[in-house]
Amino acid sequence: MKTPISTETKLTTDEEGEPVDNTKYRDMIGSLLYLTASRLDIMFSVYLCVRFQEDPTTSHLEAVKRIFRYIKGTMHLGLWYPKGSGIETIVYADSDHAGDYVDHKSTSGVCTFIGCCLTSWFLKKQTALAISTTEAEYVSTGKACQQALWIKTSSHRLWR
Repeated sequence: MKTPISTETKLTTDEEGEPVDNTKYRDMIGSLLYLTASRLDIMFSVYLCVRFQEDPTTSHLEAVKRIFRYIKGTMHLGLWYPKGSGIETIVYADSDHAGDYVDHKSTSGVCTFIGCCLTSWFLKKQTALAISTTEAEYVSTGKACQQALWIKTSSHRLWR
């Protein structure tokens, strides 16, 4: 697979789909969650599948299997932290407006680099419905600022 999830895939609560063993599904999701520590490229796809752990169906299981096939074909990818990199902090933020197909909430994503090294990231569904794209981006920017301030205060304590 060239991508962890197809752009045409719309994961929703598939009430008419055939149920699958949720224990097996949760085990597969747990393995994928472990991999997200070094494989940022699968984080969003795994996040979409995690939400259906309670009542997974064959459509959800197929999405998870696609992620595993993608990983198998891209085992050479991962994070690399070179020795002696700089200490400039750069934070990127993005969001999708009403991107969740179930409850229409937006999702915020933030990643932080110190020098050329990725040091932290998160992807989280926003708690409130955003009325516009601007509002969704504003929430993501606020989260990015929180992350930058936390890193700034943490690094000052470390370098003293």
